[in-house]
Amino acid sequence: MKHILWLLKSVLKAAIFFTLFAFALNNQQDTTVHFFFGNQWRAPQVLVVLSAFAVGVAVGVFGMLPRWLRQRAPARPAETASQDTNASPAPQTGAPSYADGI
Repeated sequence: MKHILWLLKSVLKAAIFFTLFAFALNNQQDTTVHFFFGNQWRAPQVLVVLSAFAVGVAVGVFGMLPRWLRQRAPARPAETASQDTNASPAPQTGAPSYADGI
């Protein structure tokens, strides 16, 4: 069963590759991208599409980077030792000894 799934996955990857390769071969005509102040960029259409995709991926990664870094940061101590003296002790019934913030 694993061999059949591996073969199916390989055939699907090959089909996607050849579809994208055919797309690239069919879109080789020059395209002009007009920027501000009269600047322009002439390149094959497939390079224009590929660069637009790459810019979109980069914007998405950089947009999510602060959230990823915040999640990976170590947790700050919940309370200092001076605040712990006023708090009631955690129950010893096997419940977790952390506060979930609710």
